[in-house]
Amino acid sequence: MDDVTRTEAAHRRIEVALGGLSYPVVIGAGARHELPGIVAGLGARRVAVVSARPPDEVPDPGVPSLVLRARDGEEDKTLASVQEMCRAFARFGLTRTDAVVSIGGGTTTDSVGLAAALYHRGVPVVHLPTSLLAQVDASVGGKTAVNLPEGKNLVGAYWQPKAVLCDTDYLRTLPPRELTNGYGEIARCHFIGAGDLRGLPLDEQIAASVALKASVVSADERDTGLRHILNYGHTLGHALERATDFALRHGEAVAVGTVFAGRLAGALGRVGEARVAEHLEVVRAYRLPTALPADADPAALVALMRLDKKATRGLTFVLDGPNGVELVSDVPEAVVLDALAAMPRATP
Repeated sequence: MDDVTRTEAAHRRIEVALGGLSYPVVIGAGARHELPGIVAGLGARRVAVVSARPPDEVPDPGVPSLVLRARDGEEDKTLASVQEMCRAFARFGLTRTDAVVSIGGGTTTDSVGLAAALYHRGVPVVHLPTSLLAQVDASVGGKTAVNLPEGKNLVGAYWQPKAVLCDTDYLRTLPPRELTNGYGEIARCHFIGAGDLRGLPLDEQIAASVALKASVVSADERDTGLRHILNYGHTLGHALERATDFALRHGEAVAVGTVFAGRLAGALGRVGEARVAEHLEVVRAYRLPTALPADADPAALVALMRLDKKATRGLTFVLDGPNGVELVSDVPEAVVLDALAAMPRATP
């Protein structure tokens, strides 16, 4: 058995079971080298690769390709970026029988996924997530979106990839803060069914997080019920991102939002003090932030939370409770403000 075959045999493979839309998530060192086989299986004659990584980290897809440079970050997660990509696809002669490949973090998979969903009303896309955040969450599940000045992820589509290749080699070059960013999503998995992942090897934490998301997406692809649990900690998290002009990274904001979700559930009498304390304990274990920014304005945060996509009936949160995690609507603003006031503040 040669080195490549040995590596492929060692990869963890998790199926996102969606009938005719099912696809594998491959996790492990060197997973990116499975790309030519995936492309060949699609029958694509050419590929547009949109990459936020250096050229030497872009695998050969095995067919003629166009490589477009991308930047990870919310500033490029816009409709303008999607238009630029689609125009480049058109100039390259990409057809709906070809394919698009994303290589980058969560903002790249989001925007490239949306471009693939819109171009020719949908072309196959393969994601190679290169950040921990993207590997454990953003690249899996088929949600694609970009931001508007009025809010985060307000323009998007459901477009399932043909495969997701989570190459853990990409994580070796991440700065510490980028790893912390990904741990925010892993920490919130503790409260939505993944179990206690603290202390496990990183590849096992990734696999457990992906397996949980795959099971949820398989049961509820389009957010009609169960999939709401994946937004645990995200209502305040998204508001904090906007309020800080994204100085607080997504996973960091979700971590604070997870602590807040525990406090709010406690304030509503849904969980006891021990469970509230567990939220803080778990988030701290991953060395994540647990406090609101020093200058956070509770009223402004509430106004931003009212823009959340889940907020169809008043302030809406995903909260723990006696029957497990569920979507809770019409949460009284006074209770939310009191819970925010009780949150610790970061040192300026």
